[in-house]
Amino acid sequence: MSKFVIVIGGGLAGSEAAWQLAERGHRVLLYEMRPARSTGAHVSSSLAELVCSNSLGSKLPDRATGLLQSEMRALGSLLMRCAEATAVPAGGALAVDRERFAEQVTQILSNHPNIEIRREEVAELPLDEPCIVATGPLTSPALADAIGKLTGEEYLYFYDAISPIVRASSIDMNRAFSANRYGRGEENGADYINCPLERDEYYAFVRALKTAEIIELRDFEREDPNFFEGCVPIEELAKRGEDTLAFGPMRPVGLTNPHTGRRPFAVVQLRQDDLAGSLYNIVGFQTNIRWAQQREILRMLPGLQSAEFIRMGQMHRNTFLNAPALLCATMQFRAQALLYFAGQLTGIEGYVGNIATGFVAAINMSRQLRGLDAWIPPQQTMLGALCHYVTHTDARRFQPMKANLGILPPLEARIKNKAQRRTAYADRAIEAMRESISALDGDIIEPQIA
Repeated sequence: MSKFVIVIGGGLAGSEAAWQLAERGHRVLLYEMRPARSTGAHVSSSLAELVCSNSLGSKLPDRATGLLQSEMRALGSLLMRCAEATAVPAGGALAVDRERFAEQVTQILSNHPNIEIRREEVAELPLDEPCIVATGPLTSPALADAIGKLTGEEYLYFYDAISPIVRASSIDMNRAFSANRYGRGEENGADYINCPLERDEYYAFVRALKTAEIIELRDFEREDPNFFEGCVPIEELAKRGEDTLAFGPMRPVGLTNPHTGRRPFAVVQLRQDDLAGSLYNIVGFQTNIRWAQQREILRMLPGLQSAEFIRMGQMHRNTFLNAPALLCATMQFRAQALLYFAGQLTGIEGYVGNIATGFVAAINMSRQLRGLDAWIPPQQTMLGALCHYVTHTDARRFQPMKANLGILPPLEARIKNKAQRRTAYADRAIEAMRESISALDGDIIEPQIA
């Protein structure tokens, strides 16, 4: 097959799509505008850079993200293999050394004989050629305008924020402590560092957040903020109520402070961010507070009073398509047969979900070019449920969706026990995916990671 397939965007979805296409014999032109043009949120020129957390979510097989991970492994996802090869300790979650992960993906794609990487911005859609658009939530203004003109639909948007990263050696372990919630997975040591707060410390911290000065948004971001609920900045949570954080990212359940022998009033958790264990990110602490004041406020936390911050938190605008009005469950654009979308542009949230849409778009583009029937993952699977949701929900009230058991079709038999119900959903999904894969007649390629 000599015809090029164009993939625009070298993030998670674009990288997965490029590899899946190339492995099926297609020549791929992968466009990534970094480093010639940055996004303001990325810090490197590597492909598949993780901008926010380094966690791909729970890896437990009966949890929504863990189930999606299992499905993607069964489908032969390259990026899932790379994540497992660069994993760092994170209890029940799959977290990676973000630099090693991105470097591995970049190396594999750069060395693939069927992939040509072009470091330049794409400002127009190549509508006369097969193309997958996977430019992510920080799509360049020029390409966003081109997509807007093509769709005839108003862009939806929400704001996302990233959390700070701290140098581990600067954390005061005389005040902080290492532990996982409920002691889970501590056989080889705890994966989280915890900064415990007493009642007065917590409310002083909340007051500081509520009065903090935030970074002024850029001109194209000045509309009223529309936050995605999974990534609301801590200062916004604080404004919702004094106890909101204590019942959210600072909830102390399952933890005992060894320095006092009691459960703290609130806690801030830090998770390992690299294999060497030299960097930790503050879990669930996305923020857009001005950096100088951000340092002062975060140093109010016990254990972080002398913290050295490698990256400060910041907020950026995310954009996504009104997918129910525009896309098929195959990720194909309804009005243009050779145009597909993937990643956060489709309205699917979460790292693994983004990877998954890259796979769906690529395999269906490939099958279309080879004269084969399209593949739609069964709705009983987490991948199928996500694809169905973002392409079939009410377009007038569409909001991004991440993997969760609530979007799966109901079980045939009602199961009251929550754990048993999760297991039943997972078992049904895996069986449905297994049957769907068998129907693909061997069109699954297993990645080989050195």
